[in-house]
Formats: sequence, C-alpha cells, structure tokens
Amino acid sequence: MKKLALTFAFILALSHIAFSQISDLEKSALLDLYKSTKGTTWNTKWDLSKDVSSWYGITVENNTVTEINLSMNNLTGPIPASISNLTSLRHLNLGFNKISGTIPAELATITSLVTIQLFMNQLEGQIPAAIGNLKNLKELVLFNNFINGNLPESIYDISSLEILQLSSNNLTGIISPSVKNLKNLKTLSLFDNAMIGMLPAQIGSLSNLTELSLANNSFEGTIPTELNQLAKLETLLLFNNKFTGKINPSIQNLPKLLNFEYHNLNEVQVSSRAANPITQSF
Repeated sequence: MKKLALTFAFILALSHIAFSQISDLEKSALLDLYKSTKGTTWNTKWDLSKDVSSWYGITVENNTVTEINLSMNNLTGPIPASISNLTSLRHLNLGFNKISGTIPAELATITSLVTIQLFMNQLEGQIPAAIGNLKNLKELVLFNNFINGNLPESIYDISSLEILQLSSNNLTGIISPSVKNLKNLKTLSLFDNAMIGMLPAQIGSLSNLTELSLANNSFEGTIPTELNQLAKLETLLLFNNKFTGKINPSIQNLPKLLNFEYHNLNEVQVSSRAANPITQSF
C-alpha cells in the first residue's frame, strides 16, 4: 500500500510538471502582457485557468516560450518591461493592434529574437539604443507608428538583418555609412519619415538588396552611382525628396528593377516595368 501511495504521488508530481511547462517567471511575464494590453478585451482571450501552451498565439518549446503571435487581436496599451523575462523568445508579432507607449529598452536584452513585428500600432519614442545587441535578428518591422529620433548607431551592427521596415513614422537624421555592415539586408524601407542628408555610397555594397524605399523624406544631393551595383534590386522608390541632378542611367537599367520612381528639384523621372501599381510588401 505504501509503495502504491508513493507511485501515485510520483505520477501526480510528473503531471504537475507537464502541466506547468514554463517557469513562473515566464508565466508572470505573459500575464503582465495580458493585463497591460487589456486582455479581457482581446478578440481572442486567454483562458488563464488552462495550460500556457494552450493560450492563443503562444508557442512553447522545451518548456519555454519561443513565439508570441497576437497580431490583429485588439491589444490596447503598452508592452511591459517584464517581457525581457522571456529569454528564449525568437518571434514577436504584435502587429495591427493598438499598442501604445514606447518600445521597452528591455526588449533589446532578448538576444534570441529573430523577428520583431510591431507594425500598425501607436508606438512612440525612439528605437532602443541597444537594439544592436540582437545579433540573431533578421526582421525588424515597425512601420506605421509614431516612432521618432535618429536610427540608433547600433542598428548597423545587426549583420544578420534581412528586413528593416520603418516606414511611416517620424524618424529623423541620416542613413549612416555604417549601413555597409548590413550585408544580408534584402529590404530597406524608410519612406514617409523626416530623414535628411545625402545617401551614403555604401548602400551600393548591399548586394542582397531587393527593395530600397526612401520616398517622402528630405534626403538631398545626388543619387550615388554606386547603386548600380545592386544587381538584385527590384524596387527603387526615391520620389518626394530634395535630390538634385540626374540619376545615372545604369541604375535605371538594373537587370531586375521592376518598380522605379525618382524626381529631383528640376525634373521628374518615373519608370515602371510592371503593369501593377507600386506597392509595399509587408
């Protein structure tokens, strides 16, 4: 009988471990997110009485949270600093919500992050200065918010970055020559901001670039001829800036360029080899 009782206790202990899965610290971080963004008004709510692995938009692997995908779920409010306790998080998608406040600096401590998608929200303030700590980051998608300030210099240290979409914000400042460090970049989308300065010739070294969207800013000077090295470029949008001079024909004749639009202070040049209107890919 004693042996049977011990066996039963052991089974109960195992079942508790299987049910709880993630640490109390991680569960608390998720609950903070739920409370901070008014989880009771989400389109799809969490049943807090059930196991975390069953919560909508949460992926648990090896007893730790690896993904949060709560896009288009009516989240309203700020992202809590305690999100940094999700130390194995790889993918964060809170796009198409009503997230407000700033991007917490603590987010830049989750070095496992591969994608951050916070587009179409109401975020303001600056991109965290330490964003460059995210050495595994491939996608940073923040378009259609109210983010301001300059691009942090550390952003150019993320050599793994493939998609940088920061359009339709209130960004200022220049594109640094350090952009040359982003060797894996495929999409650089900064259109509809308030950025200034001349385009650095170093953009021409981004050999994997397929989209360069810089329209609706205050960039100035001439277009660097080095852009003609971007053999994979498909979209080049430069209109509504303060550029001067003609663009080198070798840029317009890039082999894969489908969508091109540019004008300077004296003339207008528009070209499109595609029948469809120019659109941004999300």
